[in-house]
Amino acid sequence: MHTRWRDPAQDEGCIAWARGLFNDTARYGTGGVYVNFMPQDEADRVRTGAYGPNYERLAKIKAKYDPNNLFRMNQNIRPQA
Repeated sequence: MHTRWRDPAQDEGCIAWARGLFNDTARYGTGGVYVNFMPQDEADRVRTGAYGPNYERLAKIKAKYDPNNLFRMNQNIRPQA
């Protein structure tokens, strides 16, 4: 769901409307997400929506090649042993 508006005074109402629409139409979607197009407050959806069952494997790979989490300025996969 992508929405835009110009007046910051409308943030609360517009965000509530967009989230309501998202929730009302979620049953028609796949549950997937676009990791390059997610707000910070929905980062918890990245794990299941984008990576699904591959997340654990990717976190182990990340631990091997980027243990200090240098590449974290995206929808991050945290390194894990």
